[in-house]
Amino acid sequence: MRLSVENLSYSYGGQGDAITDVCLSVDRCEFVGLIGPNGSGKSTVLKNIYRGLTPDRGSILLDGEDLMKMPFRKSALKLAVVGQENDVPFDFLVEEIVAMGRTPHKKLFDVDNAHDKQIVHHALEHLGMENMAKRSYLHLSGGEKQRVIIARAVAQESDFLILDEPTNHLDISYQMQIFDFIKRLKVTVLSAIHDLNMAALYCDRIYVLKNGRIVLQGTPEEVLTPENIYDVYGVRSSVEKHPITGKLSITFLPAGIA
Repeated sequence: MRLSVENLSYSYGGQGDAITDVCLSVDRCEFVGLIGPNGSGKSTVLKNIYRGLTPDRGSILLDGEDLMKMPFRKSALKLAVVGQENDVPFDFLVEEIVAMGRTPHKKLFDVDNAHDKQIVHHALEHLGMENMAKRSYLHLSGGEKQRVIIARAVAQESDFLILDEPTNHLDISYQMQIFDFIKRLKVTVLSAIHDLNMAALYCDRIYVLKNGRIVLQGTPEEVLTPENIYDVYGVRSSVEKHPITGKLSITFLPAGIA
């Protein structure tokens, strides 16, 4: 087992649990999706796993070790994160932001060497950002910034990626490119995903959060049924297997159409 989360609970300032007794697992090289309505707790779960928050209760094991007790440098060698909030307080060049992904591989006063620069270049190239290497990060669009942050995670060379709705700011072309690229990396992935069709297309397994609890889990075929989608989202839908991809294709139905 690569990641094992047991009975994870967290509350924001005594307002009741934002997430309660969340249990999930991710095996090596799996692409696991975390879906659910807005406010269901997806980001809270991920932030607890990557230590942006400290759980009130529960355990998180990564490769059999207690992640909460693991030195940060060691966890950064194993785990890279792409969050929703990517504000940078100071101005950096795009290539400098991506080069920050090399930090876990270095000692305190090490400078970037030819190998580091090659990895940064390849990461930017894979994300279609190589021509923006010398641009100011602060002057990029929201979608461009997100691609830079994904390039930084790639440059980190961790074999486990945690992604918090990584393609939210991207148009459909870049959404497909990003997920196709992540699939080709053959790394372990746990990703919150807003788009159910993207989840159906790319995920090996899916966990569904509602009101801070896991309510469903399984393959896309097991989870993404019209009945389940209505129970979780309150929306009618038609779900069919696409004749070309062989994956589920979901069509949401307007009110009044059964």
